[in-house]
Amino acid sequence: MSEQDNTRPWTPGVAPVAVVMISLNEAHNMEAVLANLEGWAQEVFLVDSHSADDTVDIALRHGVHVVQRRFRGFGDQWNFALRELPITAPWTMKLDPDERLSDELKRNLADAMRRGEADGFTMQRRLWFMGRPLPVRNDILRVWKSGRCRFSDVLVNEHPLVEGTIAHVAGDIEHHDSPDLEHWLHKQNKYTTAEALAFVQGATVNVPRKLLGSKEGRRAWLKLHFFKIPFRYLLVFLYYIVFKGVWRAGKVGLIWARLRADVYRYREYKIIEMGITGRRPGNVRFGIGRADARVPQFD
Repeated sequence: MSEQDNTRPWTPGVAPVAVVMISLNEAHNMEAVLANLEGWAQEVFLVDSHSADDTVDIALRHGVHVVQRRFRGFGDQWNFALRELPITAPWTMKLDPDERLSDELKRNLADAMRRGEADGFTMQRRLWFMGRPLPVRNDILRVWKSGRCRFSDVLVNEHPLVEGTIAHVAGDIEHHDSPDLEHWLHKQNKYTTAEALAFVQGATVNVPRKLLGSKEGRRAWLKLHFFKIPFRYLLVFLYYIVFKGVWRAGKVGLIWARLRADVYRYREYKIIEMGITGRRPGNVRFGIGRADARVPQFD
């Protein structure tokens, strides 16, 4: 690892935890997420996948320990982070740059880690979309005793595998899902490509695919059999509208539910495309390149 060029070191906070993030072009989130962690986290680490924006500059300015590594998959990147980062805090927390910890969660997590009554902790994550909270929450495992966790070695949709007992802590992680719809669509396009590729390659999920099994096992079973379900996209839309109750968020909720159904549709279409063409998607370059000195240039 290279020596850090920080302008100042991270000031240890009150919670005995190392917060670890991975990033690619997250400058739009870095100031807010680091402000959210200041005074709370003992250590903050970032594994950056060679961002083209100011992600690394902002992180270093705040005293974050930053390393860079080529991205090969989410499970691979997280296992590298847990294996190679010089974590000294007794607890480790996985956090995404677009997530924020509520004050209630900070207090409860700090207390739970000091008591040490479990080896890992789950909490609720609440989704925000278009700047508004949605009534969509899910339990996620994000904190564990340092050295007690590894991640499922998958391309996308990785999950932590923690040794020992798990307890729940009250309080929300707010998931601010993209600054605008253009960013959201770009991100979902990348995720659905990765999911389709993993499906075609027959990537393992490290859990038994059982409808009556664990949460990860149910999700894996549903993804495997989803294409056989009649009216599946309508059912996805209705699931979010009725069962998850996003109708309570008004127009924003309706838009989000429709887009979530579309994400499932895009994944299926990409799987079909790869089966027809035999080619992996995503090899086309986008954006503006450099001027070519071999040809005349005009303003």
